[in-house]
Amino acid sequence: MPILNRAAELQEEVSGWRRHLHRKPELNFDLFETSTFVADKLREFGCDEVATGIAKTGVVGLIRGRLGDGPTIGLRSDMDALPINEASGVPHASENPGKMHACGHDGHTAMLLGAAKYLTETRNFHGTVAVIFQPAEEGGGGGRVMVKEGLMERFGIERVFGMHNAPGLPVGQFATRPGAIMASTAEFTITIKGKGGHAAFPHQTVDPIVITSRIVGAMQSIASRSADPVDPLVVSVTKFHAGDAYNVIPETAEIAGTVRTLRRETADLAEERIRALVTGIAVASGAEANIHYDRNYPVTFNHAEETDFAVDVARDIAGDAKVDPQMPAMMGGEDFSYMLEARPGSFVFVGNGDTANLHHPAYDFNDEAIPHGISYWVRLTEKALAA
Repeated sequence: MPILNRAAELQEEVSGWRRHLHRKPELNFDLFETSTFVADKLREFGCDEVATGIAKTGVVGLIRGRLGDGPTIGLRSDMDALPINEASGVPHASENPGKMHACGHDGHTAMLLGAAKYLTETRNFHGTVAVIFQPAEEGGGGGRVMVKEGLMERFGIERVFGMHNAPGLPVGQFATRPGAIMASTAEFTITIKGKGGHAAFPHQTVDPIVITSRIVGAMQSIASRSADPVDPLVVSVTKFHAGDAYNVIPETAEIAGTVRTLRRETADLAEERIRALVTGIAVASGAEANIHYDRNYPVTFNHAEETDFAVDVARDIAGDAKVDPQMPAMMGGEDFSYMLEARPGSFVFVGNGDTANLHHPAYDFNDEAIPHGISYWVRLTEKALAA
């Protein structure tokens, strides 16, 4: 089947919701306007139950099918924005300075709302579908908090599915893969304490800038010389702060960054090597090192059976030629991983077309993707809960 006629009919209305959300971006768990908008829509549609306040501002709507009893599946969208000043130039640009929907969560929310509207109208399935609107995907771990607060148990969710837009993938196309599809993430902050002094007398100092620069260079050898070359590992130093004057060697220097892997064993190796390199170089140079290392999101791991099912659903919508069932894994992180640790499920990408990339100030979700996303959610629900 192609995209649903009703999904195409809903595009203009759902685009209006999406643009409203785009104008009003909110961050992390503080999604008070966004979650109110979502909950009001779900009640307006006639959801059988609307639960709010999960993970502070998360929302779950339950829609029961008209064909009889059956299992419950979960469909998840994220809702939060990013701390970026928008430069898209679109008429519906952010009205909140320093905040924008640069990852398309406005589109994800709108598409799942559109699917909820359709499913409450038709209810052509057995059992129950839980539409999950999650806060704080962008670093806050809202998925983890929802799971810890008993999301799966409270609503009896047996399988869970997620979707994200993909710039560069043509509109109307889908992509996924079984197994690891997105990376685990870790964040580190390293402070090197040396001995400050006058820049004219470096021999009387222990220069933390020179020592920290050695550490930055040494850390790049972890992926190239410590890890298996066919086992993906990315170590990125993204901050380097030291000193305030031209003629003063500072007392301290600080770097920070991220580590991304597709396997837990590689994540363990990377942390071990970072700690050893930093400590060894600091001690050898007469300095002290403080290392703060925080394991963040786990690997987003698609379950094989559910991914085969998701691929079949996408093919129903787009056709075989427009579905990639073996896309390359991505080194970005995603906290839907916590839901996939709690229940079997799958995460797919839907094409956003030729747009600016995610997390870019010029990005805007492509409203032409909306009927495809709605159709995917509806078809998945009706197929998963067919009997």
